[in-house]
Amino acid sequence: MFGCFDTEKLIGVCGLWFQTRHYAGKSMEVDHVIIDDAYRSHGIGKVLMEYAYEYAGKKSCKWVELNTYVHNFPSHKFYYNQGFVAKGYHFVKEL
Repeated sequence: MFGCFDTEKLIGVCGLWFQTRHYAGKSMEVDHVIIDDAYRSHGIGKVLMEYAYEYAGKKSCKWVELNTYVHNFPSHKFYYNQGFVAKGYHFVKEL
């Protein structure tokens, strides 16, 4: 997990998962990317993601992947601007 701070105040977090996928090789999944509301639209998310990409590269990952909820349109715009493309659907079934 990465954290982003303004002095000593935590203003952003990003969880990380590493895996090897049959279709992709070694990859890193970012998870629970959260930026404090007061700091959104100030480039904090971009900085956090760039650090994650660099970290993934150092771990020899071939790509970075993530999931986002279908109704979270602001996150879709952010991730498209980061160069992500939608490759499929993530299905769940609650038991």
